Amino acid sequence: MLVRKKSRNCVYRAWQLVAAACLALHASATLAVTSEQTITPMPVVASFTVLGDMVAEIGGDYVQLTNIIGLGGDAHAFEPTPEHVRALAQARVLVINGLDFEAWLPRLVAASNFRGLQIVASQGVEPRQLDAESAHSHHDHAHASGAGAAGAAGLHAGEVDPHAWQSLTNGMTYARNIAAGLSKADPANAATYAARAERYIDEMKKLDIQVRHALGQIPPEKRKVVVPHDSMGYFGREYGIEFIPIAGISSQAEASARNVAAIVDQIRKVGGAAVFLEGTANPKLAEQIARETGATVGGTLYADTLGEPDQPAGTYLGMFKWNAGQLIYALNPAR
Repeated sequence: MLVRKKSRNCVYRAWQLVAAACLALHASATLAVTSEQTITPMPVVASFTVLGDMVAEIGGDYVQLTNIIGLGGDAHAFEPTPEHVRALAQARVLVINGLDFEAWLPRLVAASNFRGLQIVASQGVEPRQLDAESAHSHHDHAHASGAGAAGAAGLHAGEVDPHAWQSLTNGMTYARNIAAGLSKADPANAATYAARAERYIDEMKKLDIQVRHALGQIPPEKRKVVVPHDSMGYFGREYGIEFIPIAGISSQAEASARNVAAIVDQIRKVGGAAVFLEGTANPKLAEQIARETGATVGGTLYADTLGEPDQPAGTYLGMFKWNAGQLIYALNPAR
């Protein structure tokens, strides 16, 4: 009897353990369901991939992101589709660059009847003024796209360079503006947005120090780079590199024979220039200039778009590291 009673006790205890385990699993599943139900991502639309990556870094699981211009897209030649109209119609937040980068935006906003919060990521940056030729190119493109409104900084189309994210100092401003906008649209998660933005900005600060140090080792007279269009000016202003654009601000701008000849003469006189390509620009003129001058040919720089997600330039910080690394390698006289 004692053995039988002991056996029954063991069975009873075993069932207790099983029941406890089941209750624990049920509780865990309930918590998971509750957690999933608690986080209802806020639909956010970003105008292009650089801003989209910033939104994803700062918003995390609290945002449901849609990029209007996808990877490899060219903002200077973009035309919205009905899918973009539907995505914006359902969004609570729209994040744009400003500085007249999105010349097609007014038509898209009108078509979607968007009534949510609009975040201008470049708000507060010091705009880079364009030279006459780049300004003329940008002005023509803006009017061809139907944009007549002033940029976010209150300047008329074609007066400023919109590629302000090509400076990490400006990138920090972008991050703060995005965090503030998301917090306004979703106050319940404001502390999370602020904390994620500060961590993100800390990463930018560390990378900024590294880039300044590395480029500082290159003699100033050797920091000359030929690029297809005028998209790296903020990088140049921030880090002391002279970028010589073949064409104007738009990747769709065409360089005149006179411009190309002047660039060839300039490189031959000063020497030490490197010629780079861009993912969305025609490489033929850059390759021609490299052949005629004997300039060092660098790789591809990312200006208006990120690389594929699994590539080094697949994020904003990754893109910045990639561009800086390519420039440092090509311009390094000790190479």
